Amino acid sequence: MAKEELRDIDDNTPEEEMTVELELDDGTVANCAVITILEVDGKDYIVLLPIDEKGESKDGEVWFYRYSENEDDPNEEPVLTYIEDDDEYEAVADAFDEFLDNEEFDIDEE
Repeated sequence: MAKEELRDIDDNTPEEEMTVELELDDGTVANCAVITILEVDGKDYIVLLPIDEKGESKDGEVWFYRYSENEDDPNEEPVLTYIEDDDEYEAVADAFDEFLDNEEFDIDEE
C-alpha cells in the first residue's frame, strides 16, 4: 500500500485552520487544509482539502486517507494511507456526507 507523508502541521494560520504539507508519491508537495478526522468501522480517516498559496481551493475536491498515529510516541508524524478498497472508500465518503449534513459552513461568496 502506498503511504503519504505529513511533513508539517501548522495550526497557527490566520483563520485558525489546521493545514498540512502532504508529500505525494511523485515527490510533489500539496498544501491541504484539514477538514476533519472521521472514525468509520473502528478506523480513523482524515479529510483534506488541497489549497493554493493563498489558502484557497480551486475546485473544492477533498481527499480521503486512512489516518494513524503512533500512540506510544505522540511526537511521531501521523501516517496516511491510500484507501484502495472501493467499499471502504464509499463508507468514508458517506460518513463525510453525514458530517457535512451535521455542520454549518460559512460560504464566502465574492
